[in-house]
Amino acid sequence: MDLKLKPFDFAQAAARAGLTPQGQPLASTRAAAGASFADAMSQALKSVSASQQEAQRLQREVQLDNPTVSLEETMIAMQKAQIGFQATLQVRNRLVSAYSEIMNMQV
Repeated sequence: MDLKLKPFDFAQAAARAGLTPQGQPLASTRAAAGASFADAMSQALKSVSASQQEAQRLQREVQLDNPTVSLEETMIAMQKAQIGFQATLQVRNRLVSAYSEIMNMQV
């Protein structure tokens, strides 16, 4: 077994991590960091919605006796959609709780 190691390229590794060779964030990542939470939430909600729509589509196909759609595939899609929805609900509950705590703080 012949094992060859490639030389480590620090500049390339830093660029993949979104950093300059000095370890500072790239300018483009700073601009994106301002809206990253809103973007992440929006993307997560879109993903949960898409998984729910896919589960509904598969349910409809199973009910119409489509031979290309299996019951197992449908049940897995339904569970994925349910888990995504439950996670979204927990995030919402935590956000509401944090907002309530902040609003009840004495100034």
